[in-house]
Formats: sequence, structure tokens, C-alpha cells
Amino acid sequence: MKNRLLSNRLQNISYSQTIAMSAKARELKNKGYDVINLSLGEPDFLPPNFVLNAAKKAIDEGYHYYTPVSGYLELREVICNKFYRDNKLKYTASQIVVSTGAKQSIINVLLSILNKNDEVIIPSPYWVSYLQMVKFCEACPVIVRTTIENDFKINAEKLKKAITSKTKLFIFNSPCNPTGSVYSYEELKELAEIFRKYPNVMILSDEIYEHISYSADKHVSIAEFSDIYDQVITLNGLSKAFSMTGWRIGYIGAPEWISKSCDKIQGQMTSCANSIAQRAAISALQSSPIEIGYMIKKFKKRRNLVLDLIKEIPGFQFNQPNGAFYIFPNVSEFFGKKLYGRIMNNSDDFSNFLLDEAKVATVSGSAFGDNKYIRISYASSEEKIIEAFNRMKKVLL
Repeated sequence: MKNRLLSNRLQNISYSQTIAMSAKARELKNKGYDVINLSLGEPDFLPPNFVLNAAKKAIDEGYHYYTPVSGYLELREVICNKFYRDNKLKYTASQIVVSTGAKQSIINVLLSILNKNDEVIIPSPYWVSYLQMVKFCEACPVIVRTTIENDFKINAEKLKKAITSKTKLFIFNSPCNPTGSVYSYEELKELAEIFRKYPNVMILSDEIYEHISYSADKHVSIAEFSDIYDQVITLNGLSKAFSMTGWRIGYIGAPEWISKSCDKIQGQMTSCANSIAQRAAISALQSSPIEIGYMIKKFKKRRNLVLDLIKEIPGFQFNQPNGAFYIFPNVSEFFGKKLYGRIMNNSDDFSNFLLDEAKVATVSGSAFGDNKYIRISYASSEEKIIEAFNRMKKVLL
């Protein structure tokens, strides 16, 4: 009866499956089971010491009060410097909005520009919340399938076919969660040439895994292509590269009409992001990417370890991830088979089976738009990764 009182908007979206799987893993742990959680994208490192020291200093210096909605001016200027240093992008402080995590940055943008029934193109596999946020805004997600054979990337031909008179926005991320795919300069250039012909289509470029890349090639932001610069909202944050997940700092660089709109929405929703975390973010973003290189080396080592271990389990088809800290194997070869008395019909069944029988938490590919796959995070220690794959081998071979 009470469900009738809930809004249609709420009933139109689902719970986050990544958070749900992590909660299920915690529940089993609380019952005394030894669960290895490879479901969440959360680095197991501490934030760098210079970030911790900056937060302590901010507390001692009395930064306890509201900041401007879009963030401290000093932080926004540091973000502008970061964008120019790392991405060759020129933004002014008035084009920057700092939010309570990149998730809030995204929903700010979507609420700013989307009307009911506007179309939003999302390449699949996609990060879990893109789809649900678009649905929350009562817009229409247009899912464009990509394949493992093309390294899970949308090409210019598929993009052009997906654009209609109702298209308002394109959302993608590089490096990609969940696939680890990274778009090259040439691949983004081809997409940019399409967007140039459609100046009313905006692009939300999620670059939160920017520094977690294993390629020798430099990260490329699609806003670097000057013809479409005014169409791009560049999204980033501190959760992944600086291991500051709980600090909740995300930010955008965008055309000023977008940044002003996001400031307006955020001012009515949450106001500013945490003041102490903002002061720590200044220190983080002033640092050279070299200073977090030790984390990237560890992630690459873990990536290589996972690539070796997964080969020992027949039935997994996978690509080599070149960024982020996930591998996204196709597990459909197990579908129709009976494992420990259970029929595997899809990746939901398979992911739940691994949790129940191997006590290894992964995330079903259905959360990311493809039910033939599962996402495995290697943001955990090498010891846990090795043990997790040993357990999976035991129940699958």
C-alpha cells in the first residue's frame, strides 16, 4: 500500500548492484564467513601522506565552515591548473564546480540539461549509475552495444547511427569502468568529428580513472579537440587515483552555462562539499602525478597477476584492460551448466554462485548492461587476489 505513495521517479530506478553485492559480502562476513570482496572499486591504499597532512593542517587552521557552493576559489584555481597541466584544457574558476563526489557531479549535469524523453547515448558496458541517473531524470537511455572484439569501444559509425533529433547527451568513460578499455587519440578524434556535426549534443566525459592507465600513451581528454570543446563536460575526482573514496570530492570543468546551472542545483541540494576534504584536495591536485606512481605500479602488477591467474580457469573470455582496476570476463560458457546442483542461467546466477560457494564477491555484468560478463576488481592486495582465484578454480574446475 505504501509503495503507492512513492514517486514514479523513484520506482523507475534500481538499487546500485555494486553496492548491493558489497553489502551482501559484508553480511556474510558479519556471520563469520571469510569473504574476499572483489566487487567494489575501492583502492586498498591509504591516501598519500601529503594529503593527510593537509587535512590535519586544515583542521588546526579552522576550516570548519561553509565554503562557496562550487568550492573554495583556491581549489577551483588549482583544478584549472591541473586541467591545463595534465589535459591541455583551459578552464577558468567560474567553469569549475566541486561536488560531494563524482556521482553528485554527474547528477548535477543531468538535472541541468535533461528534460523528459530527451535521449542520452550510453555505450555498453557502462558504469552502473549512468543508466539509473538518466532514468531518474525521466530521459531515455539509448544503449549502444560494444563487443569484446572491439575492446568494448564505440566507433564513429555506431555513434552516428545512434544520434537522432532527440539526442541531448552522450556519456562515456575512459579509462572505462567496468572493462578497463582506454580510448586512443585517433579513436576519440573520430568520435569528435561526428560530434562536430551535431553542436547541440553535449558530451559528458568521465575521466576519474585518468591516472590509472598502463599504456605508454598519454591520457587523452575528448575536450582537447577544439571544435567540440564547448560541447564537453569533463568529469574527474579524487576517489581513485588518490585513494580518497570516503572523502567525496568530485569536480567538473564545463561551459559556464553548465557550471552555473550545476551551482544552482547543488546550492538547493547539498550546498558545498566537505571543507576539510576540499583543503586536502588542493594539496592532492597540486602534486605531480609522479607522486602517486607507486599506486599505479602496484595496480599494473595486480593487473598482470590477474591476467595470469584467469588463464588457469577455462571458460573465461577476456580482453586485456589497459586502465582502471577491473577485468570484465565473458562467462557465458558456464551458462546452462550445473555447478554444485545449481543451473547457471546468466551472470547474476554465476556471480551469486561465486559468492555462495567460493566466498568471492564479484559483480554481475547485468549491472553494466551485459549479462554475459562479470566484473572482477583487482583493487585488493595480491594475497587476496591469489586466494580469490584459487577459490574460484576450486569450485569451477
